[in-house]
This record gives sequence, C-alpha cells and structure tokens, in this order.
Amino acid sequence: MSRLDEVAEQDGWRCWLCDEPVDPDMSVNDARGPSIDLRTTKAKAKKKGVGGQERLAHRGCNTGKGAKDPVVPWPEHLFVVDPAVILTAVERLERKGGREVMARCPTAEDADAAAEWLADRIGRLAPNLGATTEVDEGGGQYLVSLRA
Repeated sequence: MSRLDEVAEQDGWRCWLCDEPVDPDMSVNDARGPSIDLRTTKAKAKKKGVGGQERLAHRGCNTGKGAKDPVVPWPEHLFVVDPAVILTAVERLERKGGREVMARCPTAEDADAAAEWLADRIGRLAPNLGATTEVDEGGGQYLVSLRA
C-alpha cells in the first residue's frame, strides 16, 4: 500500500481542507485528484519543534493554499456571526484544552445547526481531540463553543 493510500484511508478519502470526497481513481495530476498535505507548514513545524501531520487533500486545494497556513471554511448555509478561525481554535485546544467560543448565532435553531456541523467537522479534522460542542444563550444571542 502506498503512503498516499495510507493517509487517504486514515482520512476516509475526504479532503481535510474543503471536506469534500476525494476520488481514489482520479489522476494525482488532476485538480480534484488526491495528494498528501501537511496540516502544519514545514517552517511552522520546525519553529515549534513538532512534526507536520500528513492529511489527504485534493491537489487543487493543496496547491491553492501553497506554503501558507490553511483555512478551513465555515459553510455558507450556516447563519453565524463572528465565526472563529477553525484551525487556530483547534490548535489551541490541542495544546491547552479548555473552551473556545466559535461563533454567535441569532436563534437557537441556527446555533444548534452550527454546533452539529462543527462537531462533525472537528471530528474529522482532529479526530484525537475528542471535542464537544455547546450552545449557550446570553444577551439575546446564542454562543456556539467547542470544548476539549
């Protein structure tokens, strides 16, 4: 089994950046084809003294981000205000644990939908984190938090 197959099996053949399925039969030269990406850039990993975790990404998603820090986007169908940067919050929780407020929502339904999506996304993004989501009411809005 090749290294690409091992990483892809670990990630369930889903791109860690866009969270869309990756076709194992697509050419590695195609923009939607599979490639291996590092969750942490090599320079950042060297500076912090940690290794970069290999993840599966579409070739286009991987080359699109280049050597920059990746961005894991919030989906457009969720009604969230002031969304937190997902990867930064996950990295902080991996280091320190605790609680991170991830977004504000105007209704309980919006907050529940955001919390459900976030729990699912974080479960695939950082499966070893064991994070849970919480929705708290306050000040006429609902806060969506991530706890590890």
